[in-house]
Amino acid sequence: MGSYVDITAGDGGSFKAYVAAPDAGKAPGLVLMQYICGVNAVMRGLADEFAAKGYLAAVPDLFWRQEPGVELIDDPSQPDPDEQARALELNRGFDDEAAAADLQATVSFLRGHGKCTGQVGALGYCLGGRMAYLTAARTDAECSVGYYGVNIDRYLGEAGNISRPLMLHIAGDDELCSGEAHDAIVGALGELAPVTLHEYDGAGHAFALVGGHNYDQSAADTANARSLEFLSRHLS
Repeated sequence: MGSYVDITAGDGGSFKAYVAAPDAGKAPGLVLMQYICGVNAVMRGLADEFAAKGYLAAVPDLFWRQEPGVELIDDPSQPDPDEQARALELNRGFDDEAAAADLQATVSFLRGHGKCTGQVGALGYCLGGRMAYLTAARTDAECSVGYYGVNIDRYLGEAGNISRPLMLHIAGDDELCSGEAHDAIVGALGELAPVTLHEYDGAGHAFALVGGHNYDQSAADTANARSLEFLSRHLS
């Protein structure tokens, strides 16, 4: 089980992050970036799992500027309509620019943590998948991984800023990513040396969310294995 810490934001104020650490020794840091339900039980559980695998994992509260402490739909198999509506509302009001700065603050926090080796990666889902792309383009994280990121096509002009390894898992049948956006993303990023793209034919958005309506165990297991290998390779 992890605990909450305070991280100072670059523009003043502070935000919470759930941090889970391995039992002993130093470990690479890993920033886990939430989907639109905040730092809920799913994200905290993922942090605990990554800690058990040997990472110092932190899940920053990226909604803190709108509403601190958001925890929605703890059980994806039983989504509450009111919580779904609130998650979508928070998503509409999300500030990518401020969040990218908060992610850099989280990377820096982990890098200076007494239990961190100094190497820090990032991994995110959905909204966090887009932020994984922006983390690669705008922060000094050693590597980044994004699952079915939404609206990455808005930021393809920043692709040239990516110099460190980025892996993107693309849902082949993502209802939140148009064919035009998909083709633009693959066309702009597919030939970049630091970028690795994996596409999962027939998989829908959030295919790795256990209990979610699009959960695809085969695609999720493959993507998760690829992510662990990638993180191990670049954070050793």
